[in-house]
Amino acid sequence: MSQCPCCSGVKFSECCAPYLKGKKKPETALALIRSRYTAHTFANIDYIQTTHHPAHRGEIDVKSTREWAENSEWLELEILNTTDGTENDQNGTVEFIARFNDAKGKLINHHELSLFEKLDGEWYFVDAEAPKVQQVRRDAPKVGRNDPCSCGSGKKYKKCCGKAA
Repeated sequence: MSQCPCCSGVKFSECCAPYLKGKKKPETALALIRSRYTAHTFANIDYIQTTHHPAHRGEIDVKSTREWAENSEWLELEILNTTDGTENDQNGTVEFIARFNDAKGKLINHHELSLFEKLDGEWYFVDAEAPKVQQVRRDAPKVGRNDPCSCGSGKKYKKCCGKAA
């Protein structure tokens, strides 16, 4: 395998492999989420458990997590945002979308905001929450289908710029 499954663009052997083999610890929350995603692609649930915060490890259903990981086709990890989580921080968050096909072949876009904490110099996954939805605010008034087209043609919007191609 050349490219790492975490979509970093780096070779697997130089990216997540040292973490999964226990030869190195992730230095940042971002490195931890990448390695945890990669662990899911290999159904390496031991790594998922080990990197889960000790206070919350009992919450993991190992059997169903393994079945889910084994029966999914892992497609892509897209990192959207990180807050803190560097070598010098004690807490951090990573917002991401993990794309995979579930056991029935349905495409799933799992959007999550993961929370991390560093204990004794080691990063752990603490919890996850749904990201806050960004409200869109219009700068211009909404043009209705039957309103005059904003291009100035004199036609209704639906017959001009709003016409389906």
